[in-house]
Amino acid sequence: MALRSEPTARQARLAVELRRLRDAAGLTAREAAALLGVTPPVVSQIESGIAGVSESRLRRLASHYACTDEEFVDALVAMATDRTRGWWEEYRGLLPTSFLDLSELNHHASFRRDVAILYVPGLLQTENYARAVFSSRLPELTPDELEMRVRHRLAGQRITFPYELVIHESALRIRVSDRAASRAQLAKLLELSEADGITVRVIPFDLDGFARASSSMTYVGGPLSRLDTVVRDAPHGSVFIDSEAQLNAYRTRFRKVEAVSLEPDRSRDFIHELAKEL
Repeated sequence: MALRSEPTARQARLAVELRRLRDAAGLTAREAAALLGVTPPVVSQIESGIAGVSESRLRRLASHYACTDEEFVDALVAMATDRTRGWWEEYRGLLPTSFLDLSELNHHASFRRDVAILYVPGLLQTENYARAVFSSRLPELTPDELEMRVRHRLAGQRITFPYELVIHESALRIRVSDRAASRAQLAKLLELSEADGITVRVIPFDLDGFARASSSMTYVGGPLSRLDTVVRDAPHGSVFIDSEAQLNAYRTRFRKVEAVSLEPDRSRDFIHELAKEL
């Protein structure tokens, strides 16, 4: 099998989970290779994501690592044998890898939860809103780069999973473009908030004790909770977080932010009133 020059986030996550299983078993890569009947570099390549792993080899590894969680092993097998070539692949080599990794993550998501403080999440952006956001990027994008990012963003707005958004009033009020664009964006939020499987809650400015202004995040559910992923923005792209301790912290963070937000009906009324002000 040819080695990958750049594993996707999903392939890298499989590699991480296999390395965690080996570490939990107290085995070195050399010992794991001996049990599998391969050379140590093969195990290293699998655990770095640059080489794939077959179902039979993965199940043998899980057995050697004394992993008895069959549901978890089955989920890893599904990740290892998935041959999906999604719509995002047409952008490979044209957009930053993090764009494609998030698209792939959404494709396989069992649910998604967003906390938005400054911007409407990409899943719900109008074309004009998305264009304004990308236009503010530094260094500036060329016209072709800008249009490609907008096209990719709109193509990725396929919400096929339960989706919960908690959005701060600041994100609703900040005009990334003009009044007309803001009005259209609020209208889209209102429309989508009534769609099946989508829940939108608002955190108003008029809330005492809200000290979670840095809580923006995207939480994507995997086939099992231990395979969930948190995505956070960073200066040079997105950061994917998957350690169990941090996942637990972000689950708690979402529950606390959700607890102080308005109920969905009140949130729709709130957004409607904001739109009337424009």
